[in-house]
Amino acid sequence: MLPAGMDPRTPVLVGAGQVVHRAGEPGLPGPVELAAESLRRAGADSGSGDRLLRSADLIAAVAPVSKPYADLGALVAAELGATPKRTVQSARFGGDAPQRLLNTVAQAIADGQSEVALITGAEAVSSWNAAKRAGAQLDWPEQAETTGEIIGSERGPNSDMETAAGLWGPVYFYALMETALRARLGLSEAEHRARIGGLWSRLSEVAARNPYAWMPTAQSAAELTTPSAANRMVSTPYPKLLIANLTVDLGAGLVVCSAAAADAAGVPRDRWVFPHGGATATDEWFVTERADMSVSPAIAAAGQAALGHAGIGIDDVSQIDLYSCFPVAVQVAAEALGLPIDDPARPLSVTGGLTFAGGAGNNYTTHSLATMVGRLRERPDDYGLATALGWYITKHGVGVYSAKPPARLFRSIEAEVPAARREVAPGYTGPATVETYTVAYRKSRDGGDEPEAVVISALNPAGARILVRASDAGTVAACTDGDPIGAPAEITAADKLTLL
Repeated sequence: MLPAGMDPRTPVLVGAGQVVHRAGEPGLPGPVELAAESLRRAGADSGSGDRLLRSADLIAAVAPVSKPYADLGALVAAELGATPKRTVQSARFGGDAPQRLLNTVAQAIADGQSEVALITGAEAVSSWNAAKRAGAQLDWPEQAETTGEIIGSERGPNSDMETAAGLWGPVYFYALMETALRARLGLSEAEHRARIGGLWSRLSEVAARNPYAWMPTAQSAAELTTPSAANRMVSTPYPKLLIANLTVDLGAGLVVCSAAAADAAGVPRDRWVFPHGGATATDEWFVTERADMSVSPAIAAAGQAALGHAGIGIDDVSQIDLYSCFPVAVQVAAEALGLPIDDPARPLSVTGGLTFAGGAGNNYTTHSLATMVGRLRERPDDYGLATALGWYITKHGVGVYSAKPPARLFRSIEAEVPAARREVAPGYTGPATVETYTVAYRKSRDGGDEPEAVVISALNPAGARILVRASDAGTVAACTDGDPIGAPAEITAADKLTLL
């Protein structure tokens, strides 16, 4: 019998499973195998074995990067012997996917459109790389070309100006935003290095206690921020150990039911964890068109909406997981939500983050939610909050959870974000002021690292933003040997700038 006053349509997480296949272990599992195994473990975790798995009427899958499938959920269903009425999949790219799918599933349950739903995702980049090195043939399942139901935006991440400046990957965007944050905080390079090194060191300590972490080893701030043969510089201020690690074999799965279905399946009450609030939001799409590229109005809006629906404030939350692909993402989210980054009583991750627990493509937050479920079962009076993030601090999801029953029925919220746009001026020449920069590195002939180019974001006298990608020795040296933040400059071309 349900607790008095509980709506039978109340969504509840009843099972969580994770799997890690470490490098060197037998086999080369693919995303389907890892995802299916994670759900089998989630079924066992619920206490119902495969009963709920087989009765699932909805399967939501996070799009895998290591082996693209149009409908991963259908392949996983076949592995589990399930015959869902509906399968959905996230957009091809975006770490916001797991929270967005959780919101979709929970809303379907609250609307009476689903009784038992599964959420899963997996990545097998490590096995794919191992097979490529060995010249081995992978026996991963194939899938006929099909168009499934897609949740989320497939919009590309770059503006023309950003692409022209060589900002083609996350590390360069995030490095540019990291330096913009340092400038706003008024920190020297050394002070900022200590700040982000300490933040990442604390994440590594969490990962060292996580049995599913890909790199479960605590590391010091100095080890993480000092370039070396094993920690090459990628784009300042980031060496390799300050960025997400995608070379993993990881899977995670969740079983979500209506309270009525969980009760009917005999799932013990001490396994129940409730979504209390779920919200999504989107920042100004292109990084260079944001008024301030070191803040996120969308995370603030989504956090306020999710916490508001749960009827609590951030000070009521004790279990936290902030999406942690790069240090700037954690700092921006913490600031938006009103969290300190160095409170020993409230670490900012339950897994250890994407460098150490593993940056499982789009699927990291499924792991953080699976871990969060265990934490909240152990601490049934606590509230947990997890964030999910896609592209370049662009697409966001925030979820609030607790083993305590919610005060009201779940509702997925798309939070309204205040407009905060800056004009851009591609092709501009003339006077400007350096706003932020990053130096991109490449491997040299002797195996070391050497600066390849510097990307500078500058503001003209009207406040419009311009990107310059310069590779001349003088400009690169000025950005490697000094700190040009706030310096006046003269832009003469898209690839030429003189610091004054």
